[in-house]
Amino acid sequence: MESLTLRASPSPASPLQRRLPGRRATSVRATASAGAAGEPDLSVCVNGLKMPNPFVIGSGPPGTNYTVMKRAFDEGWGGVIAKTVSLDAEKVINVTPRYAKLRAEPNGSAMGKIIGWQNIELISDRPLETMLNEFKQLKKEYPDRILIGSIMEEYNKAAWHELIERVEESGVDALEINFSCPHGMPERKMGAAVGQDCGLLEEVCGWINEKATVPVWAKMTPNITDITQPARVALKSGCEGVSAINTIMSVMGINLKTLRPEPCVEGYSTPGGYSARAVHPIALAKVMQIARMMKEEFDNGQSLSAIGGVETGNDAAEFILLGADTVQVCTGVMMHGYPLVKKLCTELQDFMREHNFSSIEDFRGASLPYFTTHTDLVQRQKEAIKQRKAIRKGLQSDKDWTGDGFVKETESMVSN
Repeated sequence: MESLTLRASPSPASPLQRRLPGRRATSVRATASAGAAGEPDLSVCVNGLKMPNPFVIGSGPPGTNYTVMKRAFDEGWGGVIAKTVSLDAEKVINVTPRYAKLRAEPNGSAMGKIIGWQNIELISDRPLETMLNEFKQLKKEYPDRILIGSIMEEYNKAAWHELIERVEESGVDALEINFSCPHGMPERKMGAAVGQDCGLLEEVCGWINEKATVPVWAKMTPNITDITQPARVALKSGCEGVSAINTIMSVMGINLKTLRPEPCVEGYSTPGGYSARAVHPIALAKVMQIARMMKEEFDNGQSLSAIGGVETGNDAAEFILLGADTVQVCTGVMMHGYPLVKKLCTELQDFMREHNFSSIEDFRGASLPYFTTHTDLVQRQKEAIKQRKAIRKGLQSDKDWTGDGFVKETESMVSN
């Protein structure tokens, strides 16, 4: 359950200004560079991080080691967020199987299209030092590419500070804080246990932002009544951006032959995180809510990274139209591979050409103003019906006649 959100004003010297010396806070979002002549430009600059396109590998298996992260950079992904790390990897013990799929065909036909994906996988089980050495190697080989470290710790200020210091020393460009993993870690006051408790979140964000010297994104859980509450707390506590959404708590299904839940580990299972195409509409709603809140309450260059069911360039366009700066993909890579980024870029550029958009900023947030309340929708429809009735009644006065439209004007007043 959510706690009450504290709405204290941010300090005069915000962490954004502190981390980007000499850069005006309002200037950290801009088009990074011009695209090829006549081609829509996909490049973005978010919190001072320049990327060739807005597509970022989401934290998870696609960013679990040097080999796969290198592959992501080679294929052309705009950035990579590594799998979440913590100080003591020995506490992380995964099981197999840990994934389950939902298919569109009845009875889970193996030929049906995958629309849902569940995982009960934990954060990285590799030693922290191993991951940090691989971060250093990646930044050595790809100094101009964006590598973001995803971190999570127990409820301990000293541990958070140590983890931040060690991860930053590896050369990462930013940090994403995992406040949203729905399984395995909440019992240790990690992941969603923090993201669902605004009081706890504010305290931990305070610890993080007093130590971090690179941009910080807070990753939000959708498993909460009002996602704007923790997002607001994270931003007011100094985070430069938020990411949303992480996976949705779920039970994938019951095997009707064995009567056991899936994925089945020695006859048992546990609720896990749901992702893939089926969560996209839910993610759109959550991102829209956060984007509206940010537009109304924050104007200091804070960013929004959207996540949820992205498999096409059009999926990404929807998120950007709602105000997202970047779009993360994790399950999509697990299903379609790292070359997916080329398809995403091509399809997003096709969308941009169709609407004569030359850059991401040309349409970012363009659809956000068209969301309103149901009460307002009712009033708008009443007014529209009233206007249509007035048109059907024809001219209201002799002064309204025109020479050019005389025949149509006459017909508008003929009874059926």
